[in-house]
Amino acid sequence: MKRRDLLTAAGLGAAAVALSGCQKQECDNGPATTTTAEKQTFEWKLVTSWPKNFPGLGMAPERLAKLVDSMSNGRLKIKVYGAGELVPALEVFDAVSRGTAQIGHSGAYYWKGKIPASQFFTSVPYGLTAQEINAWINYGGGQELWEEIYAEHDVYPLPGGNTGVQMAGWFNKEINSIEDLKGLKMRIPGLGGEVLKRVGGTPVNIPGGELFTALQTGAIDATEWVGPYNDLAFGFYKAAKFCYYPGWHEPGSMMEFSINKTALNALPADLQEILKVATKAINQDMLDEYTARNNAALSELVNKHNVEIRRLPDEVLAVLKTTSDEVVAEVAKTDPLTQKVYESFIAFRDGVSNWHKLSEQAYINARSQ
Repeated sequence: MKRRDLLTAAGLGAAAVALSGCQKQECDNGPATTTTAEKQTFEWKLVTSWPKNFPGLGMAPERLAKLVDSMSNGRLKIKVYGAGELVPALEVFDAVSRGTAQIGHSGAYYWKGKIPASQFFTSVPYGLTAQEINAWINYGGGQELWEEIYAEHDVYPLPGGNTGVQMAGWFNKEINSIEDLKGLKMRIPGLGGEVLKRVGGTPVNIPGGELFTALQTGAIDATEWVGPYNDLAFGFYKAAKFCYYPGWHEPGSMMEFSINKTALNALPADLQEILKVATKAINQDMLDEYTARNNAALSELVNKHNVEIRRLPDEVLAVLKTTSDEVVAEVAKTDPLTQKVYESFIAFRDGVSNWHKLSEQAYINARSQ
């Protein structure tokens, strides 16, 4: 019995040594692959179009970096660069496409010069609200079209937050008729800028960090930006007297995380999934934050800084609506792919509008009585 016990002990000891050696050499056919993957670490650069740590827009990339670091247990670390720190604010897409940075955070309509269809993936005048554009992207074919228009640039897009319905902007003069927009020099990007140009204004596209000075010095007569939360942070109330609503030009401005596709494909499958899930969380988080913080900021602008909040006249909104429909339809004719995106977008907008007349709109109207 003693001999048998000795042999048994020796056998177990040999097995333990063998298993230990196998773990050290990662020779087990099962867990070794997982262990190797779990030890891989990646360091990414993220460039943005916003000032570093800017409330709302600028915090989305910061929160993404922290969330991904936590979810990946430190295997994917993302360093965030504000506008101008690594690349200029409006060169984020090119930097990601080239691989200068692996990921960017911006608005897709800034790339309209090279990709006309990109404008449909930020905001379209009289287009989709935040809730509606999320639905189009996730369940209406929008994501597939978005990937298609970016494919040749080696960029993979994902939603990166939404500001909700914006304000029409800050003006240094009253807007009482469509005539008051003629000759107006206004910072307004995307399709909204094209509409302003069509009714006689002069659209200007400059980064957010330069807006206050431009408005204060008279370089521009008006500017749209986001809404009370960000407008208060930039101090626009010191440079312009009138703040108009509603944001006809950006009813639900979706930001984007643009990811270098080659870099994305180089990640292990679990890190790719972590990144995609994290962007979904940030996309919703931004909308939640803006909805909550715009309330307090609006109160401060009105009650503390005596800002005049005015509604654009119905006549002006009607002309802008008609003009917007014309401009968007014309942009669609730029190329077959843009036409394809346009048709999908408009079909979804019309369909969801029918539903929301009976649901969201009907309820809000009833609540307001």
